[in-house]
Amino acid sequence: MQFLTFVHFILIHLFLKKYFLYLILFSFFISCKQKEHPIVSFYYWKTNFSLSKLEKETLKDNNVEKMYIRYFDIDLHPKTNEAFPLSPIHFLSNPSVEEIIPVVFIKNKVMLKADLDVEKLAKQTFDFINLINAKNEFSCKEIQIDCDWTLKSKANYLRFMECFKKISNKKLSATIRLHQIKYFEKTAIPNVDSGVLMYYNMGTIAVKSLNSIYDQDIAKRYINSLKKYPLALNYALPIYSWGIHIRDNKVIGVRSKMSILDLKKDKHFSLKDKFSFVVTTSNYRNGTFYKKGDILKIEAISADDLKEMAKDLNENSVVRPKEIIFYDLDEFNIKNYEKNIFEQVVSCF
Repeated sequence: MQFLTFVHFILIHLFLKKYFLYLILFSFFISCKQKEHPIVSFYYWKTNFSLSKLEKETLKDNNVEKMYIRYFDIDLHPKTNEAFPLSPIHFLSNPSVEEIIPVVFIKNKVMLKADLDVEKLAKQTFDFINLINAKNEFSCKEIQIDCDWTLKSKANYLRFMECFKKISNKKLSATIRLHQIKYFEKTAIPNVDSGVLMYYNMGTIAVKSLNSIYDQDIAKRYINSLKKYPLALNYALPIYSWGIHIRDNKVIGVRSKMSILDLKKDKHFSLKDKFSFVVTTSNYRNGTFYKKGDILKIEAISADDLKEMAKDLNENSVVRPKEIIFYDLDEFNIKNYEKNIFEQVVSCF
């Protein structure tokens, strides 16, 4: 009897030991799953699709599986005032990724049109996406609609998204701005599978503004609301730069693809302060006239800015994003960062 009790004790001990081991392994597995970082994705926002050697290397080095490619814009025709597709993409080569997500940028003034036939526009939009896909022998599982809707355009926008989702029968995502996060009870949430928070273009383009692309102080007024936002979100972070063209103390334009290093090499521009250049000789650059005395204020995003954004977003997120999408894949942008910057940023989540 004592022997059997002893045997029972040993068996129970072994069972508990084995159970405890399984528990440890299960906990470890769950812990590892929880610590998975988001994947790296990119937006592609040029009219002609063709990847440079550096752009291809960036995709490969970061194990990029998905690209969000702008297919076309939708604007109002200046003569007919009807919605029409603008600047459709031309594929000069095939994307070297497993999945492409067509992105359609719809100007808000289209959604502001009082007599807009929403269902017709949804069908035309989907048909044009299919036309581009068929021409290039592509298929897609997801489509993204990019529109900065407002309270006045909300009704048309929400109806459009409902119609588009029904017509396309695809996974649908939408771009979301910071003000739509904070005031979602007023601005509403579109009927989509997920959203992408565009974490840039936060400030006002002005002579004395510090950086209209990213301002941590402005961002902090909004991102605490992420904890209450009910839609699953991924995050889009900026890697572009531009120049604010100033003449007679007034902003006369925004000049894309400009950097401090680039202008330092140009003899027509002289460094005025840390972020600004003065035009020393009147000249044309990339089709734009710069008058002597004009100021170019460079707004850019540093590696530290990107990591700061990621940390702030992570601290205010209830659910970890599945993707961090960088805007946008362009050699001009990529060459301004260390090779492993994208890995560094996603590791903050």
